[in-house]
Amino acid sequence: MKEIFELRSEIEDLTKKLNLIGDSLDPASLEKEVRELEQKTSSPDFWNDSATAQKIMADLAIKKEDLKDYQSLKNGISDNVDMLDLVELSEDSEVETLEGVEASLRSLDKLSQKMKLKTQLSGEYDKNNAYLSINAGAGGLEATDWADMLFRMYCRYFDDQGFKYEIKDLNNEEAGGIKSVTIHVKGSYAYGYLKGEKGVHRLVRISPFDSQSRRHTSFASVDIFPELDDNIEIDIDPTDLRIDTYRASGAGGQHVNKTDSAVRITHIPTGVVATSQAERSQIQNKQTAMNLLMSKLVQIKEEEQREKIEDIQGKYSQIAWGSQIRSYVFQPYTMVKDHRTNYEMGNVDSVMDGNIQGFIDAYLASN
Repeated sequence: MKEIFELRSEIEDLTKKLNLIGDSLDPASLEKEVRELEQKTSSPDFWNDSATAQKIMADLAIKKEDLKDYQSLKNGISDNVDMLDLVELSEDSEVETLEGVEASLRSLDKLSQKMKLKTQLSGEYDKNNAYLSINAGAGGLEATDWADMLFRMYCRYFDDQGFKYEIKDLNNEEAGGIKSVTIHVKGSYAYGYLKGEKGVHRLVRISPFDSQSRRHTSFASVDIFPELDDNIEIDIDPTDLRIDTYRASGAGGQHVNKTDSAVRITHIPTGVVATSQAERSQIQNKQTAMNLLMSKLVQIKEEEQREKIEDIQGKYSQIAWGSQIRSYVFQPYTMVKDHRTNYEMGNVDSVMDGNIQGFIDAYLASN
């Protein structure tokens, strides 16, 4: 158990963090924005424009969460100062109280780290929902199994973070695993948190599919794209698009199996492809695929820092093999290491169960 002076020192550090967060967050202005948005939502004609109303509600939810976290951190620090003051005035050592303060400060420190990272997420699309795509690399069953393992890992992470998600496209491999999957992730700062996951993920293990128990290296690529607001305009020439329809391969009953409801849209100048087969109608799948395509093209434009999408024709590759961002080693030792930040974890099973926040935090802190 820590002594009182140690706990007070931790409180001083937390207070400094709170002040820095306050400088970035500007809680007074944030509170004013929340009140103004709440007034808008109480208007009788607020829901006349459903699309606009939903955007306002999403913006309000983010701002209220930021304000709530700030107040929780501020009040938590104050409460712990009071508890320590009471302990010092008491004749007893109050061991249980000091242990409670110590546990509370650990929790508040985690909250401060979360808030600090949020203040760093100031990109144009960081607050947006996101699309996450996983594509298996070369290597047959070993590679498709690895893609499936990553799929499970991210779904576990979404569950832990309270993100809602929906599978928009799933391409299974008959022998096992998946060739590709696209997931629509919904939640506050989903794109901001996930954007650092883009890249090649490398698996090293003794393959369960190798009768000679040899060690194999497999690759899968992860792409992250922000979901765009409807008011973002991109000039796309319809003649640059190739639209194909086909029968969906996923679950969905007789309708999915008997109609060409799945849609694949290819942007010919860049070679970017977007597909959707989750919806029950071809029209809905076409709209979903188009939204995803626009998200990809906007990210290309942002990454290449070009004024027009046409300027980067033929210069974008979604899968950049040989530039892995992270390695997951199961044998001969267990280690997951991010090659950009050198952050690593020895418990690979925990990582595969969705415990990847440390990698995300390390990446965001380094940028």
